[in-house]
Amino acid sequence: MSVNPGNDPSRRTDPSLRPTRASALIVAALAAAAVGWLLISTNDLFYYISPLPWTGAGVLGVLAIAEAYLAQNTSARIQRKPGAPPVQPLAVARYAALAKASSLVGALSAGFTAGLLVWLLLEPTDEAGSSVPTAATTLAAAIALIAAALWLERACRVPERPDREDDEADRR
Repeated sequence: MSVNPGNDPSRRTDPSLRPTRASALIVAALAAAAVGWLLISTNDLFYYISPLPWTGAGVLGVLAIAEAYLAQNTSARIQRKPGAPPVQPLAVARYAALAKASSLVGALSAGFTAGLLVWLLLEPTDEAGSSVPTAATTLAAAIALIAAALWLERACRVPERPDREDDEADRR
């Protein structure tokens, strides 16, 4: 571990992966909702892509299921539950990076879809009304992806071992 030039050993300067903050996901979702609303409401873009495709909901749903499986599996392996094989540290780092990226993608997708869904609910045409189930399903899949990604990120944390706490207490 490298220390900072100020000779304060309590501050780390080496790179590390920090947990995803809810505020970052909320800001991303709100920005994407604004962009989605503006793109759809300022021109006739919706009527060029109507009806909405189900592929977005499918892809987000498959990603959510895969990450939920990874989270459950990784958690069991890190906690060394009986019958669970050991986990490679590089794999855990990759899973953590995947989880951080997926939670941001999920927030952007959820925000954009929420903006689109609000516009669809306010639009009085039958064409807009027929796309509401697709948008609602995509929004639900995006929220599921955010939840699975945050679960996977949490599963990648190394549990504190009692001997580490004793070592830190001895150093003080």
